[in-house]
Amino acid sequence: MLKNMHKKAMVAVLASAIFSSASYAAESTPIRVGFLTIKSGALAAGGKQMEEAVNLFLKERNNTIAGRKVELFVADTSGQPAVTKTKTQELVEKDKVQVIIGPLAAFEAIAVDDYIKKVGIPVISPSAGAEDLTQRKPNPWFVRGVGSSAQPSHALGEYAAKELKYKRIAIIADDFAFGHEIAAGFQRTFEDNGGKVVQKLWTPLNVADYGTYMGQIKPNVDAVFAAFAGGNGVKFVKQYSEYGLKGKIPLLGAMTTVDEGILPFMGDDALGIVSTGWYSANLNNAANAKFVKDFNAAYKKDPGYYSMGAYGAALMLEQALKDVKGNIEDKNAFMAALRAVQLPNDPRGKVTLDALGNPIMDIYIRKVERKDGKLSNVVVKTYPAVSQFWTYKAKDFLSNPVYSRDYPPANNLEN
Repeated sequence: MLKNMHKKAMVAVLASAIFSSASYAAESTPIRVGFLTIKSGALAAGGKQMEEAVNLFLKERNNTIAGRKVELFVADTSGQPAVTKTKTQELVEKDKVQVIIGPLAAFEAIAVDDYIKKVGIPVISPSAGAEDLTQRKPNPWFVRGVGSSAQPSHALGEYAAKELKYKRIAIIADDFAFGHEIAAGFQRTFEDNGGKVVQKLWTPLNVADYGTYMGQIKPNVDAVFAAFAGGNGVKFVKQYSEYGLKGKIPLLGAMTTVDEGILPFMGDDALGIVSTGWYSANLNNAANAKFVKDFNAAYKKDPGYYSMGAYGAALMLEQALKDVKGNIEDKNAFMAALRAVQLPNDPRGKVTLDALGNPIMDIYIRKVERKDGKLSNVVVKTYPAVSQFWTYKAKDFLSNPVYSRDYPPANNLEN
């Protein structure tokens, strides 16, 4: 009997030693984080801002989260879906990363969706708003650190109809998934509140000049809603003024059209533009005051969509790692913690995730003004705790097709 007890004791000691060794090994090795960004092309401005934010986040924490060092592996996708897939595979199979922050664009996120499911790699999106990744085709390994593409534009569509009293609007947007979904969300709520979208113009993502499109904008609309990503907003806003449209037809913008990262390059041409978003550098809370101060100290500019998106994704990563006490090796437990993240003191305000992995957060209506000597997106209205489904019932929302170039139908277009 004593012999059996001795054997059991030895087994327990051995198991404890093995567990301790595994725990020590985990604690003594860095957490390997992949980061997908874009360093060339129309979206490179956003990629640079994302990378700046992640570097600031890690520097503030001495490259340590939940008691473990963090090693960052950066991959440039060039904004090409095929390259994005290749770089994602390299991060997972060659660099052995344990979690990925990225990619930037909606079409990139769609391109790697099947691979993410296949290998089961946790992914936090810092920018890509592709609607169906948290709607009709949710990925159990994917959560979003930002709103879905249309989440902010739902609010602006209602605001334009109910408070600005606009009746007829023209839309001009980048001709890719992000632009399509932003425009669709705006159209839906604007028309649900009595307005009409009478014109839609789609511009190539890498268009060099908007002159051709300026000449097509209907002169009898109440406003133009412009949805551009990366650095395209700078070109468009400047040409909108050069072609004499500023002051004649009010300009509304998506969050990225007048993003803080590019706003300084627009000059007075941007003044008065009303936009929508889940963030403004002018938000009055302690977490944002610190974030803006630190970002300005590091980069001499305000944070915006891409920088806040990446910083917010890093905050989600940090909280989930703390919740599992740094044990990212238990992939399922880490993913469960990531999907349950709550950030009560995010620079954007309170952020929680819905059951599909998309943030529920405040949406702000902003107006470009000059404040303290620089252009700023000043908040004029707050819509609290907005979900990706706006005020629609989730079941009804999901029973319709995903937002696209053709949905909802544009029944009020004029020749």
